[in-house]
Amino acid sequence: MTTHADCIFCRIARGEIPSRKVYEDDELMAFHDIQPSAPVHFLVIPKVHVENLYDADLQHQQVLGRMMGMIGTLAREQGLDDGFRVVVNTGRVGRQEVYHLHLHVLGGPDPLGSGMPRRQ
Repeated sequence: MTTHADCIFCRIARGEIPSRKVYEDDELMAFHDIQPSAPVHFLVIPKVHVENLYDADLQHQQVLGRMMGMIGTLAREQGLDDGFRVVVNTGRVGRQEVYHLHLHVLGGPDPLGSGMPRRQ
């Protein structure tokens, strides 16, 4: 597993920083966002350090497929049985705040707005 010493998500994946885990295996980790934008808001990350979708390529297809394949199960386990949104922010214009590829899974009892609210 390739990680970066100072990457906050790599540090979470290594257990150096605590998180409210939703799921973990050898390749993936899911945990609740510390600044939720919806009643249910968790992140799914690969444990291997990939900065963003610019850096993802066919060598990452298995882990990316697993990430997408797990989301439905994880969302249901978090009570999202009437839909949810998946957001991937990439780069500055895409409002990526942490430069470690991650999927935001957002949902709750009411329909979500047209986009992810901007954090203040």
